[in-house]
Amino acid sequence: MNRPILITLILAAGPQLAPARADDRESGDADDSAVRYHVVVQRSLGGTSSLGTSINNLGWVAGRSNLPGNQSRHATLWRDGTLTDLGTLGGPNSAVLWPVKNVRGVVSGISQTVDLDPSNEFFSCSFFFPGATRTGYRCVGFRWHNGVMTALPTLGGKNGFATGTNNAGFTVGWAQNTTIDPKCVAPNTQQFRAVVWAPNGTVARELAPLANDTTTAATAINERGQVVGISGICDQAAGRFSAIRAVLWENGVPTSLGSFGGVAWNTPMAINQRGDVVGFANASAADAGNFNPRAFWWRKGKGMQPLAALPGHITSQATGINERHQIVGQSCDADDNCRAVVWRGCEVTDLNAVMETSTPLVLTTANDIDDLGRITGQAFDTASGQFVAFVATPVRR
Repeated sequence: MNRPILITLILAAGPQLAPARADDRESGDADDSAVRYHVVVQRSLGGTSSLGTSINNLGWVAGRSNLPGNQSRHATLWRDGTLTDLGTLGGPNSAVLWPVKNVRGVVSGISQTVDLDPSNEFFSCSFFFPGATRTGYRCVGFRWHNGVMTALPTLGGKNGFATGTNNAGFTVGWAQNTTIDPKCVAPNTQQFRAVVWAPNGTVARELAPLANDTTTAATAINERGQVVGISGICDQAAGRFSAIRAVLWENGVPTSLGSFGGVAWNTPMAINQRGDVVGFANASAADAGNFNPRAFWWRKGKGMQPLAALPGHITSQATGINERHQIVGQSCDADDNCRAVVWRGCEVTDLNAVMETSTPLVLTTANDIDDLGRITGQAFDTASGQFVAFVATPVRR
């Protein structure tokens, strides 16, 4: 199944962590027990796998969808009942992979270009594309607006990656520079750093790592210009030891968000306008580089707090948060059977248990939630055997 980080690894159980307390509940819902969700499947581009990763307050959903044959996929926008293929920068693949959030109509993501990569690097983008076409092309971040996809510049290297754009028009992500880094895992060679791109698409700022680290990546930005991401070493250019520490940058200054003791996979996924951060972090140092995540909720003055998994599940990831402190993500058992979940304070709910009507869908991951409580993610359609993007809209009885 497609996970938010989209890397399949063997999950190992770790120490149990105490969840956030009941007095941390601040969802804004007077009676959450009365909420059910009306689930709608989003049309695909013809392939058998689609994914919703971002939903803004206009109800626009962005993500990606496979083309017929499933050898390539394109960044996709669903809005007002219309499916839009955002295309690519000339290569076979593109995608929107993080909550974008703005209501200006700007969509940010990654795309392969028409330019071949003579080094055939396995950069960050490669983890998110089909195996047949995932390498061989340069891949860079993009901004799409009014039907036009524009490439975002790197820091002098070949590849880049864009995640989110705020309403001021600033986009964040990461990009390779010209430094040859011996801590990169072959075939990768070039170091990368977190980037803030200005509304005109130029590099506004490079974000420095924490002490003793060499690489950074930015995963989200809010309206106050607060940026979250990771600090670590080049490694495989996606998670693991690239994410030794979770970071918040304010005015360009990095601050560690803490950890649960793990030394890898400490990854913020989203930040709201209050400065609350959600993501996932390895359970303990004993995990080393193995992927053993626990969902977290970080708030200033309270630090990093774990969010409970579903009963019987051992791993979890938080991927989106709104202004009402409603958090969405994924909870998985030891066999990597995963369910889309929503947290309201200390309470975790399986979205499959609160669907308005019975459907052939199994909601496997929830990736984002808007301020109206609408959720997007991915489901498995047991009738068709396809993975589909969905929108779940809350309704009250």
